[in-house]
Amino acid sequence: MDDMMTLAMMAALLLALGAFAGVLAGLLGVGGGIILVPAFFYVFSALGFDSPELMQICLGTSLATIIVTSLRSVAAHSKKDAVAWPILRGWGIGIAIGATVGVLVATSLRSEVLQAIFGVLVIVVGVYMTLARDSWCLGPEMPRGVLRAVLSPLIGFLSVLMGIGGGSFGVPTMTLFGVPIHRAVATAAGFGVIIAVPSVIGFLLVDVAVAPPFTVGAVNFMAFGLVVAMTMITAPWGAALAHKMDAKRLKRIFGVFLLLIAFNMLRKALG
Repeated sequence: MDDMMTLAMMAALLLALGAFAGVLAGLLGVGGGIILVPAFFYVFSALGFDSPELMQICLGTSLATIIVTSLRSVAAHSKKDAVAWPILRGWGIGIAIGATVGVLVATSLRSEVLQAIFGVLVIVVGVYMTLARDSWCLGPEMPRGVLRAVLSPLIGFLSVLMGIGGGSFGVPTMTLFGVPIHRAVATAAGFGVIIAVPSVIGFLLVDVAVAPPFTVGAVNFMAFGLVVAMTMITAPWGAALAHKMDAKRLKRIFGVFLLLIAFNMLRKALG
């Protein structure tokens, strides 16, 4: 009976989480991972599944959802000819290498260390979202050569340590180098696929001692299924709502929200 109650509570919380993440993704154009990772952490901890590998489960499960949502997004953007395929081809190998290294690092660290890393990186993203201006520019075109060889694996590496797709680091990078925002968002969805696929394969091979039901390696398939189903339903609601609201103001509010999440994660990590 207790097991059934735990499963029912877990399902209800995950459905609510998926609905919320979907609305935010549609409303703000951000990937759900930056919300899903801390939310998974709080849900699984509250249900008694806390362990030294809990953050690995949160990262792996979040990245699994990104495979589905990013593929869907790329397909939709491709029909509108919005994806910059030359950028995707030129940066893809480096991003995949960085993501693979990210999995190796993430699976070797304790949950508390990953919490601290997540918190610091979310602060960086939150500050950028709060302060960024459309006029900011580092160059007229995407970097090549050495700079691309450094930045592309860095995007993949940092994204895996946060359990996110290509949006949080890929979109700012592209817009700072002259790529129009709609093209950057569409192309970053492709970054998400390149980041998530090798990462999830790696997380499926992780040995986790204490895990929620329906977990394989460090990927929880119950959370994956329920969250993906709900985000598919609610993301269009958020997109419709976005057209009725001030996008810049919303992004700044969301940036502050991210900072609160980050500081709470750091507080928990530091004990």
